[in-house]
Amino acid sequence: MKTNITFFMLCFMFLHHAAQAQDETVKLYTGKAPGSENWTQQEAQMYSDLFKTDVVYNVTAPSLLVFKPAKGVKNTGTAIVIAPGGGFQSLSITREGTELAQWLSAKGITAFVLKYRLVKTESNDPAREMMDKLKDRAAFEKSTAPVIQLAAQDGNKALQYVHDNAARFGIKKGQIGIIGFSAGSTVALETVLYTPSEIVPDFAASLYGGPSAKLLTTPVPTKKIPLFICAASDDQLQLAPRSVQLYNKWLEAGQSVELHLYAKGGHGFGTGKQNLPVDSWVQRFEDWLKQQGFSN
Repeated sequence: MKTNITFFMLCFMFLHHAAQAQDETVKLYTGKAPGSENWTQQEAQMYSDLFKTDVVYNVTAPSLLVFKPAKGVKNTGTAIVIAPGGGFQSLSITREGTELAQWLSAKGITAFVLKYRLVKTESNDPAREMMDKLKDRAAFEKSTAPVIQLAAQDGNKALQYVHDNAARFGIKKGQIGIIGFSAGSTVALETVLYTPSEIVPDFAASLYGGPSAKLLTTPVPTKKIPLFICAASDDQLQLAPRSVQLYNKWLEAGQSVELHLYAKGGHGFGTGKQNLPVDSWVQRFEDWLKQQGFSN
């Protein structure tokens, strides 16, 4: 009996590991990324007890984790770049990255999880180090500001890669979007508002983002860019009002926009399960994608 239990546990672990694996990894730059050529920190991944999920930190070589449409599933021709959050100190790579990519893959959508550049972490616990840094908010924002621009550059590079390789992945031009969580939402909005016109996303999504005053006052492009916004009112970082401001910005520009603001869910809910209505946000996202013509 013990042998059978061990066998089934090993099978489960193998299948779980297989589900986590992406199809390929793409480096976004040949050689060192411009603007951070002198960085020497080493990229690492760990389970954060504070965030209750896996995080990646010290990213110096930006890359894309590619998840093609699952076998047996019709390719919709849609592609989505996913920018995880983490305060530009780390990336919530599972709950705001690979799990969503797997879900999109099962829907026939090609997903690209973006690992963008981050502020250097000195310890082996980026989440707790970030919380310590936040005690001096001014210093935290000063150290983060230049890295935000590098991360935005990585977002642009990711979209350029998807456009350049659309035919190889069976992606249709006009069906390339981006979704960002928290800090990743800033990366996503930077690509929408400041990217060269030929690679501006065709649609975008912002999950519990905290767009800066600059992003909230920059004019929305004239190109039609439907926007999906989702957050929770009890966000510990008190960012929910920023989602409302972003909604109003898109609405006033005559753009298509949809807002889901849940009573409970906190910050960083991602694909985690809390047995709350917020758990269903991904189904609402699917409904929206179908309504906009980006999913079957």
